[in-house]
Amino acid sequence: MAIKKSVREKVYKKFGGCCAYCGQLMEYKQMQVDHYYPQCKARYYAARKIDVHAEENLMPTCRRCNHYKRAATPNQFRKLMKTLHERLEKIYILKVAVDFGMATIQPFDGLFYFERLPKQDVSTIMMDTNK
Repeated sequence: MAIKKSVREKVYKKFGGCCAYCGQLMEYKQMQVDHYYPQCKARYYAARKIDVHAEENLMPTCRRCNHYKRAATPNQFRKLMKTLHERLEKIYILKVAVDFGMATIQPFDGLFYFERLPKQDVSTIMMDTNK
């Protein structure tokens, strides 16, 4: 489903040109639009009265976050991010970088960028993290 340019522009401005998940500042042309509640599960969410194509469900994302989240639900994506540091700790070359002080690994605290913003800055996003 194509997203109108006027809607894409609103989505881009939603968090000041930053990715909703990691907070990285991005140019408009770099932004990808993510469905917070995935569109592939539209029937599931429709039964819960959530329109996955509604503007408030559209999130501005950087390419990496959008690709990593894929079709995950918000809760699935959060769980994936909370265990990422464990997968990183197994990569040999990263262990070398840590030993030389070139990198550090820390666990994800469970909050996405948009969740850290003051409540008045956040659009009315349906944030049921149990889905």
